[in-house]
Amino acid sequence: MDNATDEQQRSRPRVGHIQFLNCLPLYWGLARTGTLLDLELTKDTPEKLSERLVRGDLDIGPITLVEYLRNAENLVALPDIAVGCDGPVMSCVIVSQRPLEDLDGARVALGSTSRTSVRLAQLLLSERYGVAPDYYTCPPDLGVMMQEADAAVLIGDAALRASLHDAPRLGLQVHDLGLMWKDWTGLPFVFAVWAARKDYLAREPETVHEVHQAFLASRDLSLEEVAKVAEQAARWETFDAELLERYFRTLDFRFGPEQLAGVREFARRTGPTTGFPGDVTVELLPPVRR
Repeated sequence: MDNATDEQQRSRPRVGHIQFLNCLPLYWGLARTGTLLDLELTKDTPEKLSERLVRGDLDIGPITLVEYLRNAENLVALPDIAVGCDGPVMSCVIVSQRPLEDLDGARVALGSTSRTSVRLAQLLLSERYGVAPDYYTCPPDLGVMMQEADAAVLIGDAALRASLHDAPRLGLQVHDLGLMWKDWTGLPFVFAVWAARKDYLAREPETVHEVHQAFLASRDLSLEEVAKVAEQAARWETFDAELLERYFRTLDFRFGPEQLAGVREFARRTGPTTGFPGDVTVELLPPVRR
């Protein structure tokens, strides 16, 4: 009996789940539809989940854009699902004590190990503002950061807290990375994609398609009932339901031709200095053959 249970456990796809508010709408519906029971779910930070997927400890999951592009030859991206923005994102920001064009040589704290957001911030500061700050990494505590740094890059829930609560109180400027990218390139930005390992797809093509469909259904249900998602999240978050609803509606969970164009533009601009070809191939999960 135990062996059968172990076998069942092993045959469930090992799927990653980002423990940030921005991914809540992609998972909320899974619990509603009962799909969660069919998955072996691992919750962690974007960086840890990316490492697990690349290592083969997960079969399917979110992966930060930079890590996806670095490992694209072993992964297939799931179409029409991502975490990104088409304009403001609210949760990836540069908080600064002075104008961005004055940050040349200044200390800039990176309050995150998210390579994608950090690389985007560095790209914008270097190419759009022509500055080369002195970057260093530290925990995402805005008050502490601002004692030593002139500006800080923050992502996720820490960025929301900083830009909505702390920055106004401390009289700091907040620059939204999603909006800066959109103004500069005219394109959406994708922070993370969902991908399956190619070796797992070769073994379990049906399962990969089922998980993909489950995520799309969950995303659609969550966005239809976004006020309810926000209301529930507000019970355990420091943000109220109204703000969370605005945040969920601000995010772009699509991964279509425009988002793909944004990914290619980012790869072209950053590839050679970030560890992947500028013309890296983004392979999408093919449709089910009928």
